[in-house]
Amino acid sequence: MTAESTRRRSRSIHMAILLMAIVLATIAGPSEGQQIGKLTQNPCGAKDKCRTCIQTESCAWCMQPDFKGQSRCFQHTSKVCPEEFVWNPDTSEQILLNKNLTLASVAGGSSAAIGGYGAAAGYGAGGAAGAGGGGAGGGYLSGSSSSSSSSHYHSSSSSSSSMSSSYGSEYSAGWSSSSSEIVQIKPQSVKLKLRINQKHDLKVSYTQAEGYPVDLYYLMDLSKSMEDDKEKLSALGDKLSETMKSITSNFRLGFGSFVDKVLMPYVSTIPKKLEHPCENCKAPYGYLNHMPLNNNTESFSNEVKDAAVSGNLDAPEGGFDAIMQAIACRQQVGWREQARRLLVFSTDAGFHYAGDGKLGGVIAPNDGECHLDAQGKYTHSVVQDYPSISQINQKVKENAINIIFAVTSNQFSVYEKLKGHIQGSSAAVLSNDSSNVVDLVKEEYAKISSSVEMKDNATGDVKITYFSSCLTGGPELQTSKCDNLTVGQQVSFTAQIQVLKCPENPRDWTQYIQIYPVGINESMLIQLEMLCDCPCEQPGSTGYEVHSRHCNNFGTFMCGICDCDEHHFGNSCECSVSDMNSTINNDASCRADNTTTTDCSGRGNCVCGACECFKRTNPEEVVSGPFCECDNFSCERNKNQLCSGPDHGTCDCGRCICKPGWTGTSCACQASNDTCMPPGGGEICSGHGTCECGVCKCAVNDQGRYSGRHCEKCPTCSGRCQELKDCVQCQMYHTGVLKNVDDCARNCTTFTPIGVEKVVIDEHKDEQMCTFFDEDDCRFEFKYSEQGELIVHAQEEKECPPKVFMLGIVLGVIAAIVLVGLAILLLWKLLTTIHDRREFARFEKERMNAKWDTGENPIYKQATSTFKNPMYAGK
Repeated sequence: MTAESTRRRSRSIHMAILLMAIVLATIAGPSEGQQIGKLTQNPCGAKDKCRTCIQTESCAWCMQPDFKGQSRCFQHTSKVCPEEFVWNPDTSEQILLNKNLTLASVAGGSSAAIGGYGAAAGYGAGGAAGAGGGGAGGGYLSGSSSSSSSSHYHSSSSSSSSMSSSYGSEYSAGWSSSSSEIVQIKPQSVKLKLRINQKHDLKVSYTQAEGYPVDLYYLMDLSKSMEDDKEKLSALGDKLSETMKSITSNFRLGFGSFVDKVLMPYVSTIPKKLEHPCENCKAPYGYLNHMPLNNNTESFSNEVKDAAVSGNLDAPEGGFDAIMQAIACRQQVGWREQARRLLVFSTDAGFHYAGDGKLGGVIAPNDGECHLDAQGKYTHSVVQDYPSISQINQKVKENAINIIFAVTSNQFSVYEKLKGHIQGSSAAVLSNDSSNVVDLVKEEYAKISSSVEMKDNATGDVKITYFSSCLTGGPELQTSKCDNLTVGQQVSFTAQIQVLKCPENPRDWTQYIQIYPVGINESMLIQLEMLCDCPCEQPGSTGYEVHSRHCNNFGTFMCGICDCDEHHFGNSCECSVSDMNSTINNDASCRADNTTTTDCSGRGNCVCGACECFKRTNPEEVVSGPFCECDNFSCERNKNQLCSGPDHGTCDCGRCICKPGWTGTSCACQASNDTCMPPGGGEICSGHGTCECGVCKCAVNDQGRYSGRHCEKCPTCSGRCQELKDCVQCQMYHTGVLKNVDDCARNCTTFTPIGVEKVVIDEHKDEQMCTFFDEDDCRFEFKYSEQGELIVHAQEEKECPPKVFMLGIVLGVIAAIVLVGLAILLLWKLLTTIHDRREFARFEKERMNAKWDTGENPIYKQATSTFKNPMYAGK
């Protein structure tokens, strides 16, 4: 047989195979197209491993060995797999420690407890045990299971596993059952098993115990400018102690001071100045712990009185060094484990922070550790740089300390911004001589103790959202803070816990999370186990077989599928790596339909009749699907975030799968209109706007635009603007009907406006803008908010029109007219002079060019004429 005839025969065979493939594709085309459509809409269908399947919301895995369905990963609502082969783990909760809350004063020798948390929250047997566990300090539950997993694998699996003995004994040791123990948060320990993207509600209760211990450490700037403040604090020391003891009998007081680093350019390093930097001053220092916290509050005044002031050169002080040492040196300062810890920071200047140490040649970063000598002096002041704001915040959170920045009015705006970056801190205005320090501490302590804010240390893989009904007394709203609490009042929070994604490292699938009230050294410990893999993937489980015959002896059979070795692939490991580049005539099975000649949608290789999708450089971006038609990175974006971020939705097969509560093509819109409903009830956006993506878009009418978070403020409504106008005028500008100091002080007691450079409205805080003109035709603005207490922010400087000097304008106009007239006359005179001179010059020129004799009249002609005969020869 010749080579030409062989080629013709091979071409004929290829043509016949192609025609047959086209006919089969035409017959099966609609059914296959429907299947592809289902794959696109079903987020489970593209998952090919058990662990990736259960990490997808509402998906279950079928472990049946001879499974004939389309995909082993399916939505559990559909019955495609026998129940005994389904792995679909459920969320479970187990309360490990549940002591009752302390109500009565521990100092009084008795304690009362609120009923068990479990019963109130509906946790079955655990709650009953908790309710019956009353007594001194409250009883606790250990190992009580609240719910169990409904997953099945030959037999139902239980979630009521107890905590490890080492952890349990260690944790229980910290919670002694002594009658003097104070419990303000419950439960204290919980074990959770959570699937990805499933939300679980956990009830948390808090109450402020009566007579709760208080540690107050007064940290004072003792530079020369604070000398009068020191004297006043010394005189008021006893009053401060008595005031705090009236709030709680279990009170301790301490005192420390600071100046700055003993280096140029912070202080003068001239030898004489190092000993006496100013008159009646002692040598400068960084930080000194004069008086550790103790019950001998009477010695506080003496310590303050004996402390000597010092001096420095630059305006900012080394207060951050002092704060770091006062917090880090827990033993030297004397902070107690169970006490509300207050650090009052008093100064009239700014602060140095990380990086400023380079000016003095200090480049070593602050290590956040304690460096005090036996005399309580900071030894590393000239060795380490100042701490950063984030370091201070981290130390405050670790040690549950409330910082009160008591600063003078000229520094208040700086520390007002600083408190927003330090958890649990507050700022208040200190008088120039610190005469109001007692009232300041009392008021700030009242604010701190009458509110509770829940925080947590969850990682970025876990999201915790808090809800409570403390704001409205009705349905729960999203908030982590409750105000206006009283001693003994119980408040409940719902912590909604959601695992956003599984960490890459399996060791991070078990995490310990603390939920704690800010400023209180108590917390609820959550032992969180993320359900990120399947038991059938572990060696020793039922059906786990290495070098299985189901996988042609080239892989491990687990969870009903083959996990091939590195040299083989395919559903049954039937393909070898050496066959990747072979030309096998089954490429048609790698195409979605017969309308394309592109294998695997152009995003993969057809290997052994199956698509192997390309890997992307970003490991989080995955191309998937039987024909590589799906991916998780080409969905619609909002604010440069895929599907508006992991909190809103996930991208699956080119389409955003929104999480509950969100909708839209990019999951950017809230599904409910609850956020557009006024707090008191009524129509959406108060009937004056439309709700778009959970935000009210207020309408505009002939009178103007409605405003407010819920469009509740009409354009012409003044609210309390007119009521507050006179007090704002007299307090900020000393004008108006109450400009007299006595009238202003007598009538304006409910608020003190805070000065700002420019008044800007924040509608989320329900603020109202007010604009007026005073008797001088000056314009001033202020805004007020009534969320809790009345807060008024007023413009620091009024906008006044420039004064008009009428006499000057009249005289100026007259002078301008006279000057213009004189200028015109001078110009006329100049032009006429120039013209006359030109004419005279022309006359002189013509006169000089005359050709006649000036002694004879050129017009004169003689009366006689003389004629000569030309022929006459003179003879």
